[in-house]
Amino acid sequence: MHKDRSLTMQKSTKGFFQLLRSLRWPVKMTIIALVLSLLSTVIGLVVPLVTKDLVDTLTSTAFNWKMIMLLLVVFLLQAISGGFSFYLLSYIGEYIVADLRKKLWSKVLHLPVTYYDQNESGETMSRITQDTSTLKSLITDHLVNFITGIITIIGSVIILFFIDWKMTLIMLISVPLSVAIMIPLGNMMHKVSKSTQKEMASFSGLLGRVLSEIRLVKSYRAEKTETASGNEAIQSLYKFGLKEAKIQAFIAPFMTLTMMVILVAILGYGGLQVSKGILTAGELVAIIFYLVQIIVPFAQMATFFASFQKAVGATERIQEIFHMDSETVEVESKQLLEDGVVAFEDVHFSYGLDKKVIDGISFEARPGTVTAFVGPSGGGKTTIFSLLERFYDPDSGKILFNQTSITDLSLRAWRSKIGYVSQESPLMSGTILSNMTYGMITIPPMEKIIEAATAANASAFIDELPDKYDTLVGERGIKLSGGQRQRIAIARALLHDPKILILDEATSNLDSGSEAIVQEALERLMKGRTTLIIAHRLATITHADQIFFLEQGKITGSGTHEQLIAHHELYKEFTQGQGLS
Repeated sequence: MHKDRSLTMQKSTKGFFQLLRSLRWPVKMTIIALVLSLLSTVIGLVVPLVTKDLVDTLTSTAFNWKMIMLLLVVFLLQAISGGFSFYLLSYIGEYIVADLRKKLWSKVLHLPVTYYDQNESGETMSRITQDTSTLKSLITDHLVNFITGIITIIGSVIILFFIDWKMTLIMLISVPLSVAIMIPLGNMMHKVSKSTQKEMASFSGLLGRVLSEIRLVKSYRAEKTETASGNEAIQSLYKFGLKEAKIQAFIAPFMTLTMMVILVAILGYGGLQVSKGILTAGELVAIIFYLVQIIVPFAQMATFFASFQKAVGATERIQEIFHMDSETVEVESKQLLEDGVVAFEDVHFSYGLDKKVIDGISFEARPGTVTAFVGPSGGGKTTIFSLLERFYDPDSGKILFNQTSITDLSLRAWRSKIGYVSQESPLMSGTILSNMTYGMITIPPMEKIIEAATAANASAFIDELPDKYDTLVGERGIKLSGGQRQRIAIARALLHDPKILILDEATSNLDSGSEAIVQEALERLMKGRTTLIIAHRLATITHADQIFFLEQGKITGSGTHEQLIAHHELYKEFTQGQGLS
């Protein structure tokens, strides 16, 4: 068991250093920071020697102003080099973590939809913010202190050997004892830190889920339930925090206690040597100075050790994301995807081993036609659209565009030819203008934007707003009505000018007045495009060129509205239930 933990720790540490090497380091700044830190360290090693000469001078002759001035210059140089190195180290930490966050953000955006099906957004946010901050803390606050601390300890020990080798040996007795205790504590800290990061990600997921649906929480008076869930997660974090605190509460005091015991022993032994005339008072003062210079880095190293274990645990979670397969992001192909036939050939798809959603579907949708999908909920209608957008790949069968599998086409080029208007019509927090032009690299002229808004029946209500196109829509477009959000989504689709149009129950959540306005805008949007529609309100698809009736992932009927009424019993029941004939 101990061997397994040790191997896991080695693997995690190796992954941590691999991640550090993969990041962009400001090389010049790093070198300058290290030089300044080393300069400050070397100056620190010189201070006890200057002090020794000063003390010995004071005991034998008159006050030596030159020695005092030298000591002040040394202190001043140490302060200046230390200040600059601190700023540069902060700069390096911020620079590296910014690079890591950029890479992680880009990676997260290019992960397939299946990742988001399995992971809460709050957990992913925790990886990008909290875990990267843990790494920054290690680099900025501890890494160079650890390096310079080692140099300080080695330098101090070497100088102490020259002053009095017996006292140095007394001090070195503590090293194997400290190492023997620190190694198992480090393994414990790694385990606790990893669990803490996992729990923090889970808590962030809870926050994201609840706060994004706060209206649902309040509508169903679920504040008490969510308070209990949050308190449970907070209590779990509290317990992990206490475990960390217990380990850290032992590490630093143990190191300090060890060094203080040695300090007392050396003071006693050194005082005896001074009284015998073997050591001078200045040499004893220098020895004490060097001992302090060893104690402080040892205490810092204990803190670094704890921080290092936390950083390894955090980056282990980050590495998991980096090792995931991204969607293939090709350079947009020169071949433009013009109008063409969209075809499904014997497509099968399952969300899991026992959850088959699409069972052998085949159909064609030609340019300039409207293809509609109807049927009971859970029949696979929305999944067809997800497969068409390549959010998922079929288990078997082919999805073709002009006889070419869509998996052989550039993903960017393919999706750029698809316009999507859903029943929710999600908007991003921002202005009406930013939502209409969302995803566009080059923003079109204002005349074209107004033209699209007019065609989408949105310009009238936009012009009535005080800030017009600069009006903030609120989180998820909450400041606008459902019909207004739909019309902005239609205007967005018009601006992108897609060849293939996907309408996912685009009018199902609207009142009759808004539906008529939106339906008129949709008819303009559909002209000349390959249109695929999901509709619960059959009145919106009575003029479709072809309608497919889906039940349990299979097409059980197809034809025009009139043909299905005549030959498909369940479709006929659907139409009668909605007052159609």
